[in-house]
Parts: sequence; structure tokens; C-alpha cells
Amino acid sequence: MKHMSPEQLAPLAGFTVAVTAARRADEIGGLLERRGAAVLHAPALRIIPLADDSDLHKATLDLIATPPDTVVATTGIGFRGWMEAAEGWGAGERLRDALSGAALLARGPKATGAIRAAGLRERWSPASESSAEVLQRLLSEGSLEGRRIAVQLHGEPLHDFTNALRHAGATVVPIAVYRWTAPADLTPLDRLLDAIAAGTVDAVTFTSALAAIGLLRRAAQAGRTTELAGALCDRVVPACVGPVTAAPLLEQGIPATWPERYRVGALVRHVTEKLADSVPVLMSGGHRLEVRGSAVIVDGRLRPVPPGPMAVLRALARRPGWVVPRADLLTELPGGGADEHAVEAAVARLRSGLGSPGIVQTVVKRGYRLATAAR
Repeated sequence: MKHMSPEQLAPLAGFTVAVTAARRADEIGGLLERRGAAVLHAPALRIIPLADDSDLHKATLDLIATPPDTVVATTGIGFRGWMEAAEGWGAGERLRDALSGAALLARGPKATGAIRAAGLRERWSPASESSAEVLQRLLSEGSLEGRRIAVQLHGEPLHDFTNALRHAGATVVPIAVYRWTAPADLTPLDRLLDAIAAGTVDAVTFTSALAAIGLLRRAAQAGRTTELAGALCDRVVPACVGPVTAAPLLEQGIPATWPERYRVGALVRHVTEKLADSVPVLMSGGHRLEVRGSAVIVDGRLRPVPPGPMAVLRALARRPGWVVPRADLLTELPGGGADEHAVEAAVARLRSGLGSPGIVQTVVKRGYRLATAAR
């Protein structure tokens, strides 16, 4: 493998990041791979195609029959998809007519663009791109009693938003553009749960609340809720595109994190920063070690390390120079281990993987430690 300085290595080289998105998974995965990450695809939900969505078709026809007073467009892709589906059903012109007499509020610039592309005009859009500010605007207009408000949803149910409007007296018509269900094939999700348990995943990304719910639900079905929550609260970074997406995780006490800007690109940068912050950098036996997810950078050279030996290294790295007994290291191995011979085997593989046996020292009858003095 070519010798490189740490600055030349891709920022996510040696890390594995899971992508739970069903839509835009290739885009997210590509961004992560360009930063050097190994990507594990595990869609946590499945999209029902718009053309086949009988619920959306019925909701659209009902809205045409009884036009709304106000329409809230939450996403550009959702609003545009709704218009395209209506065209496919032969109801495009009638839907535009029904919406043209309503006050159109756009949550952000993409929703604004979709409204204008449909030949309509928005009345207002917040600079913050926040649903909360849209809600505040509606509630500040006075009584909503008798107002018929259509809310175009896309992935996120926005229960707090719609319930607040109902409590203010409005009749709320949710327009769920794209509906979600469990994946037809649950194998990738089960593999993700296995990888999380084995310690071979460093971060899991979520771009919708329903993706987070999908993973939590599958873990519950498999009897692995405690295992999943424990990993996401410890070594695995649960990275969300925004606070709405993070809500199901936060409700379970999982410390989800998100970027300041609620965008996919910002999410990838956020993952990069969070993983970089978690990297221990050590000097051991005259070598510079940077301990990443599934690899160690030794003097600028990226060296893959299997899960068992990596678990041993992490335990030693927590207290450099201190002797760690074999019995303690045994508990760190994935799945435990049959006896202390498993520790010896893991240490042998670790030394081989690091390319320098002197980094890990044996202390006779006591255990192992990371060398601290230069050779």
C-alpha cells in the first residue's frame, strides 16, 4: 500500500458508514465514498410509487372538489411529484385551478421553485426554511376557525405542526406525497444490525424520521433493541439530516446529532467531523498511530485491522502504557471469547496488522500494553 501522510489520506478512509435512506441513497453513498468511507447500504423503508398511491389520488380529487384556503408546500421534490402524479391521472389542470385561489406558503427555496414551476405563485416563504416559522406565521394571522389548510407532506408526518393548526380551529388536509412501508427485503437491515453489534460500523445516517423508526422497529422485531441502543449511545455515531429526523432516536434516549444546515451535503460533512473528533492519535514505540474505525494509520500508512484485534487496540489505547490484563481484554472481544487464548490470537493478528510487533508489548504473567518509549 502506498505510503501517505495523514493529511493526504481521505478524511473517512478506514471508516464504515451505513446509509438507511431509500431515496437518494446513491447520492449519499457517493459523497461518503469520495471522502474515503466504506458504505453499507441498508434501506430502512420502501417508497410506494406515486402513480400507484390510491390514497394520494383520492386526497387530490377531494381537494379539487373542495379547494383549500391555504396550502403549505414543505418540500420541492414532494410538491413537484404531486403535480406530476396529478398530470398522470389527468387531473393536473384541475389541481392547479384548485390551488391557484389558495394562499401558498413554501417552507424553503426548493418548495418555492416547485410552486413556480407548476405555474403558481407563493405568497410567503421563511428565510429560515423552518416548518416552525411557517406554523408561527399561520397562527399569527388570527383565528383559523373554519380555514381549510392543505399540508403537503413528504416523508415526515409533522404531527406537531398539523395538531397545532387543528387546535387553532383549522380543518387540516394532509397530502402525503410518497408513502413509506417496511422494505420488501429485510436482509440488509439485519446485516446492519449484525455489523453494529460486531463493531464494524462507525456511523449510521438517517435522512427521514421514518428511516430511524424503521431501524428501531426492525431491532425490536429481532429482539435487539437494547443492543442497538447501546451501540448508538456508545461508539456508533447516529447522524441525522435534522432535528425532525432525529426525534424518534431522541425519544429512545439515543444521542442523535445533526448539522446546522439540514442538507445531505451538510450531513456528510457533519459525519466526517464527528468521526474525525473520535480518532485517538497516539505515539507508541516511536510510531504515530491514528486509530480509525476498521483501520489504523501507522506513520501515514493505512493498515486494515479486523474487529477482534481492533477491539484489543482500543482497550489498550484507552490507557497508553498501562498494562491491561488478558481477562479484561477477553471481555472486549466481539462475542466475548472462549478463553484467554483468544486474546493471544487477537494480539498476534493485531501486531501483524500494524506491521510493527513492538507497538504492543507483552508483560509476562500480567497482560499487554502499548509501548510508550521510542525504540
